[in-house]
Amino acid sequence: TTLRLVAGMGAAGALAVGETPWQHVGAGIFVVAMILDRADGELARMGGKTTPWGHTYDLVADAFCDALILIGLGIGLRNGVYGLWAIPMGLVAGISVATMFLLVMRLEAVAGERAAEIGAFAGFDPDDAMLIIPITVWLGGSTPLLLAAAVGAPAFMVFFLWFLRRRSKKTG
Repeated sequence: TTLRLVAGMGAAGALAVGETPWQHVGAGIFVVAMILDRADGELARMGGKTTPWGHTYDLVADAFCDALILIGLGIGLRNGVYGLWAIPMGLVAGISVATMFLLVMRLEAVAGERAAEIGAFAGFDPDDAMLIIPITVWLGGSTPLLLAAAVGAPAFMVFFLWFLRRRSKKTG
């Protein structure tokens, strides 16, 4: 989890540079961070070393990394089409993503671990959607990606809040 956190910060820093080679490097590091995120939980389960603290640490690291990558994207695009508006766009997207993780942690504190899971669809978890970021960066779509994130992340956050309220009423 700590390696994932370091890789996530490195990925965001590389994207924040804003130059093409660094954006591609940042996207690659973010993929590594996502792999590390999957590996840490699997290794803990396989070794019988899961703990409530470890689960919370994993969620905090996920929130931090997923928010930072969007903030880094916004900072990196500050000299592009959106100008300095790119920075608050990245902040809005990043804060929305981090807020969703905080909502998950709050519901889990009340209703138990995994209470906030939406569930997989066709083998994909909602968190797998973050793979869109490196793929889109590699394909040269950083600018529309930032706009989509600045609009989509807050919209999904509102949906997620509604979803969690419904779920908490069923469990509470």
